Amino acid sequence: MSLRPKPRIATVSLGGCFGCHMSLLDMDEQLFELLDQVELDRSPLTDLKTLAPCDIGLIEGGLCNAENVHLLQEFRARCRILVAVGACAINGGLPAQRNTRRLGDCLREVYQFRPGLVHGQIPNDPELPLLLDQVRPLHEVVQVDYSLPGCPPSGEALRKFISDLLAGHSPRLTDGLLHYD
Repeated sequence: MSLRPKPRIATVSLGGCFGCHMSLLDMDEQLFELLDQVELDRSPLTDLKTLAPCDIGLIEGGLCNAENVHLLQEFRARCRILVAVGACAINGGLPAQRNTRRLGDCLREVYQFRPGLVHGQIPNDPELPLLLDQVRPLHEVVQVDYSLPGCPPSGEALRKFISDLLAGHSPRLTDGLLHYD
């Protein structure tokens, strides 16, 4: 048994669909092999609410609100390597489609004037995170060390990418691991 601690990996989903985390689960039994090699820190898979210093931080989703920005900055401060995973983290993805409209117009359309709504109102609770005027990719707020493209990237691409990082190599995805359908 090695006295050297296992590398720590943390994950978080910001403004997106959670598809990149589903790809992590798509690693199937290889996920168990990965978990033998690493310690999983804060992640929807662990339900831990705090973040210890980590070797690798995997972040999916774009920056849609102030809470997303805070989490991203926390990950950058505590993760040695930060990886933007998926289209939303890299370029804003589908959530960034709202960037062509003013935020107030989007909110009115969704919460007040959508067909079927009666007496609709825009949510105004201090518990809700403050929305950003525009959805932003991660690299516009912090330095990102690596990007793993896809919407979402496949489980096999995630496995290879993480394995390369754990081996101390710059990730190289070849053999058709990236698909742009």
